[in-house]
Amino acid sequence: MSDSTLYDLLERLANLLRGELRQAGARFNLQPVHLEVLHYLSRCNRYSDTPAGVAEFLGLTKGTVSQSLLVLENKGFLVRRLDEDDQRKQHLLLTRRGSSLLQGVLPPTPLLDAALNLPADQAHALMPALRALLRGMQQYNERRIFGTCRGCRHLTQTGEGLRCGLTQDPLSAGDTQLICREYSSRAAG
Repeated sequence: MSDSTLYDLLERLANLLRGELRQAGARFNLQPVHLEVLHYLSRCNRYSDTPAGVAEFLGLTKGTVSQSLLVLENKGFLVRRLDEDDQRKQHLLLTRRGSSLLQGVLPPTPLLDAALNLPADQAHALMPALRALLRGMQQYNERRIFGTCRGCRHLTQTGEGLRCGLTQDPLSAGDTQLICREYSSRAAG
């Protein structure tokens, strides 16, 4: 593979996906970044559903995130809730309208159709290769990984059930399937 081939392929895929997001969001007068914010919030846990978590995950400035959150809140796609323990901290939650919007537009149908048409051996190898590429980029740029609790070194099993070893908070089985900004790979040990 030439030096630019990987970049060219990923850039084209990203542009096609961005076009799908642009088209899907246009029906609701939303930009792709708005859908990306909603998508992130639909998958993150209570440690990560903050404006800072959104900014960090998407690699955006606080100002851009703030403006995007205002648009989404004004359109009824999300609500803010103050943290019970720290009133300075806000949690961002999707409304039914926000969840419904996402279910109708993500993942884009052309992506799913293209993936379904891949030969079985290519489909099987694609996910691990993309995960490894993502991990490498995150490590190179010293970005948080934002993995799920079930693969995190902080996840512990106690007599009372699952618990985050970092915060000591109890976790449900559903919690362990959500992405977290405090994720640390078991291999990083």
